[in-house]
Amino acid sequence: MPWVLLVVAGLFEVVWAYSMKLSNGFTHLTYSLITLVMMTASFGLLSLAMRSLPLGTAYTIWTGVGAVGAFVVGIVLLGEQFSLVRLCAAALIVSGLVLMKLSTH
Repeated sequence: MPWVLLVVAGLFEVVWAYSMKLSNGFTHLTYSLITLVMMTASFGLLSLAMRSLPLGTAYTIWTGVGAVGAFVVGIVLLGEQFSLVRLCAAALIVSGLVLMKLSTH
């Protein structure tokens, strides 16, 4: 169960990063509120997952899911640049996440 909480926390991190971008520097109330709610939910689920997962593993997976998710959202929804170099960087992050998961008992 802690792994599920951790992945959902990472997905919420993607949502709050995207809504923060759409808030235009917290000038749009709706997106600002979504950002704050998703941040709270993301941190809350991360803290629950950390009850039984090691700090380094939990934090690395959380930030990695958020980073790769934000990368995908940026390309798909915001029209950000897609390049082989950026794809390789994301693949390295995912590789690190897999290794971190495999190294945790």
